[in-house]
Amino acid sequence: MTLHRRRLTFALVAALSAGGVALAQTQPRLETAVFAGGCFWSMEHALEDLPGVVSAVSGYTGGRVEHPTYEQVVTETTGHREAVKVTFDPARISYAKLVDAYFHATDPTDDGGQFCDRGESYRPAIYVSPAQRATAEQVKAQVAAELKGKRVVTPILPAQTFWPAEAYHQQFTKKNPLRYQAYFIGCGRGPALKAVWAGAR
Repeated sequence: MTLHRRRLTFALVAALSAGGVALAQTQPRLETAVFAGGCFWSMEHALEDLPGVVSAVSGYTGGRVEHPTYEQVVTETTGHREAVKVTFDPARISYAKLVDAYFHATDPTDDGGQFCDRGESYRPAIYVSPAQRATAEQVKAQVAAELKGKRVVTPILPAQTFWPAEAYHQQFTKKNPLRYQAYFIGCGRGPALKAVWAGAR
């Protein structure tokens, strides 16, 4: 290889390396959060379109069975809760704002389920990494103050394995808007949420 070609090769490698570094620096640093709040269709619907949220996946967490199915979880024998795993860009939405949005899409005073959905698999919970716990606790305290003395029972638990739900559960409200609307109205979730948060803030 001539000296001229060697210099061109080195220059090309350097340019490609610099481009790769620049590309890596522009990629958003994404984080994840896991919330259980009753029906995972409703949780996915409440959180997936928030600015800064990249995706919301319905699934199961907190239980004893590996690779659980919906049919297993609804028997209330696996220990799992219906949950959503939210991937978000912290440069666009903070974890604190995400936790706040979660709380306001639930009844944090009800530990027996959420609205018409009753049982262990529908109980609310926030699953956190060690780095997320302090923020989640702080937002929970703020929510308790908003609710003016009502006891906030939503637990903050260590994150466990998250198992994505079956494909037909994913983005359910967008794929099946009429069916979800029928569920939402039949469950009374809208009026119940208004009643929980009436007078708050």
